[in-house]
Amino acid sequence: MASLLPVVDDIPPLDSALLNLSQEELSFLKALTRIQDVNELRRHVLEVQEKAYKVYCYPCIRLFGFTKLTISRLPTYAEAMKLSKSRPGAILLDAGCCFGNDLRQAVKDGWPVKNAIGTDLEADFWKYGHELFKSSPDTFPAGFVAGSIFDDELVQPRDVLYGKPSANRPTNLQELKSLTPLQGHVSVIHISSVFHLFDEERQASLAKRLASLLSPQPGSVIFGRHGGLLRKGLRYDLPDHPMFCHDPESWKSLWGEQVFEKGTVRVEAELRLVEDRSVKIFRQEEDSKFYFLVWSVTRL
Repeated sequence: MASLLPVVDDIPPLDSALLNLSQEELSFLKALTRIQDVNELRRHVLEVQEKAYKVYCYPCIRLFGFTKLTISRLPTYAEAMKLSKSRPGAILLDAGCCFGNDLRQAVKDGWPVKNAIGTDLEADFWKYGHELFKSSPDTFPAGFVAGSIFDDELVQPRDVLYGKPSANRPTNLQELKSLTPLQGHVSVIHISSVFHLFDEERQASLAKRLASLLSPQPGSVIFGRHGGLLRKGLRYDLPDHPMFCHDPESWKSLWGEQVFEKGTVRVEAELRLVEDRSVKIFRQEEDSKFYFLVWSVTRL
């Protein structure tokens, strides 16, 4: 998961009280770190957070986004996971993966690690992920590529593929230096808390770049969640600068008419009111509401 909101000018201090793990998250961290004592586990998480925050003062690090299990709570997750069994070699990409917590959740749930890959701005995120989860490139051999999704060196601009993908499908994701070789080969793309970091034009550009990666096979899917509104426009009740948010209908129009040819995808989108404290602390108006746009785009 990438940063929940853009970095604000005044860097807020760390607050250990923000580390509130659900039972599911606690079990997940215990299983992967093999630290069973809750107090020891909290200390470990706080130590890694402090190291990372000294270098990258991102909200996702301060708010412990790297401990959350976003992907498995999305309605599309269970159906997407079926592709790991029904489609040989199906590739899962987590865009804006931060420390790789969602990718690790999918692998824990059965996605073959050799067919999983993450991407985010900072290469160090992956390093901190190994430290947090006490893994290594040998024990968790998923792929990772650092860079901006808007950088042509990470993903070459290319039209959505409607025919057969090239036969040159990458077989070793750990060796990849860019995502371009994956264009037309990715079966599942997860991206959460990323789109709302950009204005409307950049969101459309991001959607098109992700769409170029998606396999043309029916059932291939892009899904996630991010900030949304009842009516598309700018949110002004957040610190630093406004946030552009789509509403469900404008989001469906973007993917179903501008990114993909009409009738070639099924787009589902709904708003969910967020009550989580980690989102509330960003609001400048106490009574303002924050919605997540929860969505999926499935090829037909």
